[in-house]
Amino acid sequence: MSSTLIAPSILAADFANLQRDIEMVNSSEADWFHIDIMDGVFVPNISFGMPVLKAITKHAKKTVDVHLMIVDPDRYIKTFAALGSDILTVHYEACTHLHRTLQAIKSEGMKAGVALNPHTSINVLEDTIQDIDLVCLMSVNPGFGGQSFIENTYNKVRQLKAMIEKKGTATKIEIDGGVTSVNAKILKDAGANVLVAGSYVFKSENPLSTIKELKHLTT
Repeated sequence: MSSTLIAPSILAADFANLQRDIEMVNSSEADWFHIDIMDGVFVPNISFGMPVLKAITKHAKKTVDVHLMIVDPDRYIKTFAALGSDILTVHYEACTHLHRTLQAIKSEGMKAGVALNPHTSINVLEDTIQDIDLVCLMSVNPGFGGQSFIENTYNKVRQLKAMIEKKGTATKIEIDGGVTSVNAKILKDAGANVLVAGSYVFKSENPLSTIKELKHLTT
């Protein structure tokens, strides 16, 4: 059984010591960098924009997983590709023409992800799942770090896993929000492939050992 991928969320890093925290992730057992881009419109918060992402990708030695929590993401697909994003995830709720958006992401050489808010059913992906490399299930309401995990997420993971198996696709399931050592193994057993952890990693006393713990719990 392959181990689950661990993706520390840079939104929870120390912005005054960003390079230090990026180098910590580089040297850790984490697999990906998870980077949230928020516009203050789609979600009630603003994170960081292109210059900060450029600084992160300059130092990051692992897969850069960019999660766009913005309206009209199509405007910036080429820009995020140019900045070094490996995976670009858009919100289902922000895309009027999801299939076209997914094709645009792939045409720029990136993997295409779709995020679902907690209240959005996985059934909305029935017709596009074969075009999606990654589904990001929000297990908290998007926009702010440090929220507690929404329990219904386990059911959504199982339902999504069943859909992926039925359609015969290689789509990965990513969980974003409230991931800790308490629920990491349960999420893996339900079918999750990627776990995003923000505050749990960066606010811990020893982020390296926290990442290692999450990795080993899900191997």
